[in-house]
Amino acid sequence: MRAPLVLALSISLAACAGGADGASDSAAGMADADPDRAVAGGGVPAGYSARADREDTELSEIQYAVRGEDEWEITTGPAHIVWSAADSASGNYTARAEFEQLEAPRHPEAFGIFVGGQNLDSPDQRYTYFVVRGTGEYLIRVREGGDTRDVAAWTKHDAVATQDESGKASYRLAVEVGADSVRFLVGDARVAAVAKSAVPTDGVVGIRVNHNLRVATGPVEVAKQ
Repeated sequence: MRAPLVLALSISLAACAGGADGASDSAAGMADADPDRAVAGGGVPAGYSARADREDTELSEIQYAVRGEDEWEITTGPAHIVWSAADSASGNYTARAEFEQLEAPRHPEAFGIFVGGQNLDSPDQRYTYFVVRGTGEYLIRVREGGDTRDVAAWTKHDAVATQDESGKASYRLAVEVGADSVRFLVGDARVAAVAKSAVPTDGVVGIRVNHNLRVATGPVEVAKQ
């Protein structure tokens, strides 16, 4: 268990060069009608960095609050990733994190894990992300610079909880990187698997949260296999 985190007084966010895939993670056709909401920024945890998807967003509008040991309550604001440079993995490993959607967003919005992060502070950023949303669906996607490609498009699966009447839902996500394949799990259920050569896996691991959400999570845990 990590030591309790102290919030930074300011936010370290770098705009993505030309990228706008935060919009494409949203429900189809809804992004333009649902701009990033204004959030009083509280800072990312000390020792962490963040990067917003879009260069035309107000980068200060994101809030992280400590909610118990090793737990963050995140309110957005722009879609972004957050990571610690110390959290990196290569070879065979498992990355996992738990998430709780605390209220229903105006439109379905995604959150989850990314792995294989490379050049995260440059236009040549690259990573694989595995996200879910309250509609009971998951998505696997690779980001390469300002472009993205689907590994698994939005897919309904029984293991992915649908938000309840209050808008709440809980998820345990894991990415298991093996010698030849990468497996994506929700709870104990494997929802997808791809060849290891198909996605970036060596590099930084972290959290991805889309815009206009209120979720609870914590740092990604990494275990070598």
